[in-house]
Amino acid sequence: MIRGSITWSADPVVVVGAGPVGQTAALLLARWGVPSVVLDRRSGRDPIGSKAICQQRDVLDIWEAVGAGAQIAAEGVTWTTARTFHRDRELFSYTFVDAGRSAFPPFVNISQARTEQVLDARIADEPLVALRWAHRVVGLTPDTSGVTVHCDTPAGPTTLRTPYLLLCAGARCDELRRLLGVSFDGQSFDDRFLICDIRTHLPGWATERRFYFDPVWNPGRQVLIHPCPDSTFRIDWQVPPDYDLAREEASGALDRRIRAIIGDRDYEIVWKSVYRFQSRRVNRMRVGRTLLAGDAAHLVAPFGARGLNSGVADAENAAWKIAYVGHGWAPEDLLETYHAERHAAAGENLEVTTATMDFLVPPDAVRARRRAEVLAGAGADPAIRAQVDSGRLAEPFWYVESPLTTPDPSRPFPGRPPRGAAPPAGPGVLVPDAPITTSEDEHGRFRAVARDGFLLLLAPDADPAVARGPAASVPGPARVIALADIDPAGELSAALRMRPGEVWVIRPDAHVAATLSAPTAAAVAAALDRALGHPATMGEDRAQRSRPTPGPLLETPS
Repeated sequence: MIRGSITWSADPVVVVGAGPVGQTAALLLARWGVPSVVLDRRSGRDPIGSKAICQQRDVLDIWEAVGAGAQIAAEGVTWTTARTFHRDRELFSYTFVDAGRSAFPPFVNISQARTEQVLDARIADEPLVALRWAHRVVGLTPDTSGVTVHCDTPAGPTTLRTPYLLLCAGARCDELRRLLGVSFDGQSFDDRFLICDIRTHLPGWATERRFYFDPVWNPGRQVLIHPCPDSTFRIDWQVPPDYDLAREEASGALDRRIRAIIGDRDYEIVWKSVYRFQSRRVNRMRVGRTLLAGDAAHLVAPFGARGLNSGVADAENAAWKIAYVGHGWAPEDLLETYHAERHAAAGENLEVTTATMDFLVPPDAVRARRRAEVLAGAGADPAIRAQVDSGRLAEPFWYVESPLTTPDPSRPFPGRPPRGAAPPAGPGVLVPDAPITTSEDEHGRFRAVARDGFLLLLAPDADPAVARGPAASVPGPARVIALADIDPAGELSAALRMRPGEVWVIRPDAHVAATLSAPTAAAVAAALDRALGHPATMGEDRAQRSRPTPGPLLETPS
């Protein structure tokens, strides 16, 4: 456990918003010994509707760090294949590649409401997290040492003082964004989407996602079908801008719409809603000691399941950086890298999902004709098939250009990989997972070890001395581990493809900060300094730099 004897000397961190992103952030802060108070304007949990259902493998892995991932995965419906159809013809399907051997499937489908319940149970068992309902934030007074949060509650106005504020209040927090002085620029799409959770029996559909272009039962538009637990299927229909759900229900057209897909079998509508999707991003994800995360910071179209999955990654990025700065293990500059990294991630998601929406709902006649040509030719021509865009599914963002990442010219980033694939391990990339041996009688997972602080991983023939000294001076938890000591079966070695003599620096969120092919103690120390958010070395004398008190050095997994 990270927290050990770590103590937090300041007021609790305030997290605004008790959705999955806020819940995750609070639980991750607790791992680092940081107390938090979670505020939500609602009077309690709303357990209705599937909402964000598609949870990606690496997000399950983050949740497992707080004791929830395995349960969410076990209760969810596992699917490994994405199928795409044009009318009544299947164009292609693909499965997902695992660079190592993860503990989790590529995706599970489970309702957001159930995910929140699982995370609530973890919060109830966590003494460092206090959850307060019916607290509506009405004012923020920031200064150089923190933020004063003003709330309306049933008992009357109250204030909380916090050194750091994490805003996870969802899409409809316009007033809070205004108080912070950030813009939320972007666009809304005219077409609407009807979403129904339908409980029925559809043999053979329970392990795959299906996407239909222009099916005969929704001509000229699209349909997306996801399996969910308890024999439930989430169906998304693209519908016209003037679609009227109440009128369609009253006329019996909704029943006909559903039966066109499921046939003449019994069904129950568990939940239904009509949405108009938006693509937006704040101009700043950090304002002083306030960080914005999840839908409060970015909105994307849902094709690709990039909303909640990206928000959980925001939470992890924010949590370790708040903890390191707040404990005095890193300079305040580290907080600015939250904006640099997660704003870029939001930009990537906007680029990917906007391209999808332009293909699904062409904005002009030229692109509409082009889409028709692509769909007509995709069945016979693999080159054309690659241009069909039914949504690139969620994946971690690669911090290749992050200020925390030390470039390695011998490991250039190859660019965005094919759908369903992952880039090779290297600077900025999330490390693959694999089983490891932590002692003669104990086994574990590589990412669990990587998330316990900074990790200096030694390839065969690497000199431990070049890592031990720099690791000993790292504030906060750090460890030096030889790959050969934890990977007797060679699974992790095959996934990482480390070269003899290398030292890799891995961040507390399991992303690679540096791959040093000719490591020296000075090079390792510089890479660690960079990963902690210190200014670029540029000849600066490290010995004269004011550094926080070093933390514990761990040389073997705990």
